[in-house]
Amino acid sequence: MRNINDVIRKLPEHRQAKIAARAEMLIAEEMTLQDLRKARSLTQERMSQLLHIGQDSVSRLEKRSDLLLSTLRSYVSAMGGTLELVAKFEDRAPVVLTSLDDVGERPKPKRPSKGRKLTAVV
Repeated sequence: MRNINDVIRKLPEHRQAKIAARAEMLIAEEMTLQDLRKARSLTQERMSQLLHIGQDSVSRLEKRSDLLLSTLRSYVSAMGGTLELVAKFEDRAPVVLTSLDDVGERPKPKRPSKGRKLTAVV
């Protein structure tokens, strides 16, 4: 029985190179935060310095499956990148969501003047 590697080995070198390049591109499209950090040649220790958090926090962050967009944006920004959020639909071209540019940047609460009580809004 032949496997895919046997088939690829029998192809001309230029075709093998093209297949390898495409495979590398597809793999690069699907990365974990840890994979992305390693691809940028960064250690967890260096990320902890860039993010001003402990190395153990970087490790936990990379293992999480649910992150705030602001946390993800900070992580990507620390690596020198920018984060874009894209919505994809079957019946139209992908849409880059721009209204989330300031996610995580909330206005600072106003301090109450003397004699006024501060009430929390939940």
